[in-house]
Amino acid sequence: SRFQKAELMHLYIRSDADEKIGVGHIMRCIALAQAWKDRGGEVTFISHCESETLKERIQSEGFSYITLYNVCPDSSDLKKTLSILKNENTDQKIWFVLDGYHFTTEYQKTIRDEGIRLLVIDDMNHLSHYHADILLNQNIHAPDLKYLCDGDTTLLLGTRYVLLRREFLKYQDFKRQIPDKAKNILVTLGGADPDNVTMQVIQALEIMDVEGLEGIIVIGGTNPSLEIIHQAARNSRHNLSVEYDVKNMPELMAWADMAVAAGGSTCWELAFMALPSLIMVLADNQFAVAKFLHDRGLSINIGSFKDVDLTDIATALCDLIKDNAKRKEMAKIAKSFVDGKGRERIVNMLQCDDLFLRKAIIEDCELLWKWVNDPEA
Repeated sequence: SRFQKAELMHLYIRSDADEKIGVGHIMRCIALAQAWKDRGGEVTFISHCESETLKERIQSEGFSYITLYNVCPDSSDLKKTLSILKNENTDQKIWFVLDGYHFTTEYQKTIRDEGIRLLVIDDMNHLSHYHADILLNQNIHAPDLKYLCDGDTTLLLGTRYVLLRREFLKYQDFKRQIPDKAKNILVTLGGADPDNVTMQVIQALEIMDVEGLEGIIVIGGTNPSLEIIHQAARNSRHNLSVEYDVKNMPELMAWADMAVAAGGSTCWELAFMALPSLIMVLADNQFAVAKFLHDRGLSINIGSFKDVDLTDIATALCDLIKDNAKRKEMAKIAKSFVDGKGRERIVNMLQCDDLFLRKAIIEDCELLWKWVNDPEA
């Protein structure tokens, strides 16, 4: 029988952004929402977002936005969210996306028990059990994680499923040029950076004796240290500029010769753009990603910002600036891991109404043989 795709349902996304959480969860959900909308589907974000600019970004994309004032583990979060899902969709089937470490096992189970199709986006397998129709982890180490899930959960694991926003896909055929010495440095340490690690990197740049160095410092919408960073950039011995709440990140990555970044979702954007990078670990959930990126040769892991001093950062920067061969190899490896088709693969799975995956068994051999030898196939 021929498989038919289901009619696209309404996609609801539950994710938050604040000084502690950062903006990465919402930003990758925007990529999924864009792909869903491009197929003709409707999208609604249910969120507690402290960045007005990010709210405007969501709405400017044509997505609906509903504000939550209290978030999980506050019980009103789940109550309000269920009310929205039930009241607005009495007859229509929906997909619901959860992206955030604060959504508990119980939260997920309640959603599934209501018969709502659930996609959970995760990074580090921190829960004792996951209740989901589909569990997505786009990170390089994800296939090695031993998830405990419901028996019918479909796992989408690894960089085949990296979520890239529409603006990155314009650079699908981008060819990076690797100069003998890197001079254009991009610093992007997350949307919040509550510990102001960005200042650490700026101070490390100040002790580097490198001529002609230019830098762009990217700051997110929930960063509390905007004025301090602006002042440091103005007083720098190098040509540094500060960009706030950028919408042209691919252009900045195309301009740069190398980057200093945190171990979050930005790593996969850097990989897609084949941009050599130094990774600093800003949170516990970034250790595994940073290690795997280093071991696979995509990036250089400096380690936790708590364990390095200015000299360590400056030395790592100088070494990579001078090492043309290393940067060439990093760019080549990184590009091979992220092909830009992840969000399409995920939407295809969400659209499948009657397609299920299971492990092959010996009894499948005859059927497979018939398919392979069928003249029409």
